[in-house]
Amino acid sequence: MQNDCDRFFALTGGPGSGKTTLIEALRANGFATATEAGRGIIRDQMAVGGPALPWQDRALFAELMLSWELRSWRAAHAEPGPVFFDRGVPDTIGYLRLCGLPVPDHVTGAARKFRYARRVFVAPPWPEIFIQDEERKQTFDEAERTFRSVTGVYAEFGYDLLPLPLAPVQERLRFIIDQAGLPQT
Repeated sequence: MQNDCDRFFALTGGPGSGKTTLIEALRANGFATATEAGRGIIRDQMAVGGPALPWQDRALFAELMLSWELRSWRAAHAEPGPVFFDRGVPDTIGYLRLCGLPVPDHVTGAARKFRYARRVFVAPPWPEIFIQDEERKQTFDEAERTFRSVTGVYAEFGYDLLPLPLAPVQERLRFIIDQAGLPQT
């Protein structure tokens, strides 16, 4: 397996903290990105009447999240430059812990094997932009607990957490580009 993890940048945090908006801004600025597993899985499962939904079968949902993240990580090897991920493999462990579910050994093994750049960008809870919708049913309290769970996992796996400023997307974009040591686009 090629060691490209230094150019694979994970963005994590609770739901509704601006991660996806930031990923979209990175993509619009010419960077390769990997989309979040959760929303994609929810959309797919709702479209086919599947059971892998966080409000129906959380363990199955987590397995599909892991599969999605592993596929995104492998696909990123085809990109020539930096790749920004809307969440990563360790988020699956954070989700399982948040739900009070056991973390299977293969999930822990995946988090050890499928690595990202040491610096992980963290979107802190931000009540002013938090909204619920058809796919994001969590409350703000759940978003805060998710934040604590996923950031705890990244720290356990030896990542350095860089909190994003609570600022407009362009300022967050500049922060990431600067901290990742990338040229301005």
